Amino acid sequence: MARGEGAEQYAASLLVKPINTEVKTVKPQDLRNRLSVWNKLCYAIGGAPYQITGSALGFFLQIYLLDVAQLDPSHASIILFVGRAWDAITDPTVGFLVSRSRWTGIGRMMPWILFSTPFAVLTYFLIWYVPPFEQGKVVWYLVFYCLFQSMQTCFHVPYSALTMFISKDQKERDSATAYRMMVEVLGTVLGTAIQGQIVGGSSNCPNESDTSGSSNFTDIHSSKATLDQTKQSYLIASGVICIIYVLCAAVMFFGVKEQKETSRKKTEPLSFSQGLWMVMSYGPYIKLVIGFLFTSLAFMLLEGNFALFITYALGHRKDYQNILLVIMLSGALTIPWWQWFLTRFGKKMASYWGITWAIPFMILIVSIKSNLIISYLVSVAAGVSVAAAFLLPWSMLPDVVDDFKVKNPDIHGHEALFYSFYVFFIKFASGVSLGVSTLSLKFAGYVTGSCTQPEAVSLTLKVLVSPVPVVLIILGLLILKTYPIDEERRQGNRKILQEMLDLEADSESETSALGSNV
Repeated sequence: MARGEGAEQYAASLLVKPINTEVKTVKPQDLRNRLSVWNKLCYAIGGAPYQITGSALGFFLQIYLLDVAQLDPSHASIILFVGRAWDAITDPTVGFLVSRSRWTGIGRMMPWILFSTPFAVLTYFLIWYVPPFEQGKVVWYLVFYCLFQSMQTCFHVPYSALTMFISKDQKERDSATAYRMMVEVLGTVLGTAIQGQIVGGSSNCPNESDTSGSSNFTDIHSSKATLDQTKQSYLIASGVICIIYVLCAAVMFFGVKEQKETSRKKTEPLSFSQGLWMVMSYGPYIKLVIGFLFTSLAFMLLEGNFALFITYALGHRKDYQNILLVIMLSGALTIPWWQWFLTRFGKKMASYWGITWAIPFMILIVSIKSNLIISYLVSVAAGVSVAAAFLLPWSMLPDVVDDFKVKNPDIHGHEALFYSFYVFFIKFASGVSLGVSTLSLKFAGYVTGSCTQPEAVSLTLKVLVSPVPVVLIILGLLILKTYPIDEERRQGNRKILQEMLDLEADSESETSALGSNV
């Protein structure tokens, strides 16, 4: 279909629309598209499990595999890379299956969310269990990490696509997305707080003052006892997160009603290759994805290595969980401000200012001598940028989907594909970054289970949390500059889509009125 042809067809239809004020029911249609605050909150709460588990895994899995499970860095890098790569592959696969799913009594997306939850909870818990054997430990973590990622994908891809089915009004969807972003950032805070505060108090490296003057036998016994306590703490934290996961899924299931698509002209479902070509050949989508791929990769590198950086490069072993929590709290508190900023100045402008804000603080944290107060201040400032990087991609993706609908009004059921392929690229890049960064620690001489690390490890961690992310952010912002959907185009798409919905509503009303007259 030629560019803009669909919009012209709808505009032509509007010109010949019969005037029949008696059977039009615009008010009920408008009311049906409106969401209550309770609906938006329930929808938003459904996004918390993904972020709670994601923040716990992102911040703590690497240090857990190295210092608690005591795996070799090369084995840990394999688990992190293969797990994320597998997760990335399952996203478009699940997205394709979701797009071909039939409507059920509870919707098209809801069954995926409902049935994946218990399996996701079980596999997540087993990730944080240290098995009582050494030989198959790598296989254990690899299997359960991949299984959890698969179950999480079956939850999150339909949940992301559900944005397009909770209301047909773009303003209501944007409002629900803002609620979702706020709750999801709070979810990252909650995940960081639960995992960090429960686990952070049980380090298997005793203070020097605790061990001075003690015998070697006492030191070994103390270290073994604290390691067992640390393992127990990780299990307790994972159990708490599993309970919250189930509660959030239940709240969303009972509080959100998935709206069925209006009666449109039926089209043949797209094959996987057709769906792939449709998504990958759409220019605005590719520019948005590649731009945020680089910026997201920068923040993922920071997230994955920050706990190790604080512990071994800055020397704040007893405070790393609190510093991580400060970053997440700062991000959560500034989400409303960024929501106001993007509505006032536009989403592209918000992405430039919000993501660039992190650069000077990334440079500062590695340039000055280790100081706990400055570390906290930098964490507060960095959290502001984390909030923008978190909010903007999910706020701009619906604009791309709407733009595609305007250009291709006869293609339906594609929403999950756009979301799943975006997540695919982000997760695959995340797997590569975590695998390479963990492997680089191996080459730097990282010693598993040791309370101190060589100077080369400290230098490597500094490179991974500052110069590399800064370069990635600059590349991402340069690509986002070419993203074509500005505020004028976005508002124009919104008007065209509203006209499409009004036309469909009028057709339904006229059909029902004709049926009642007969």
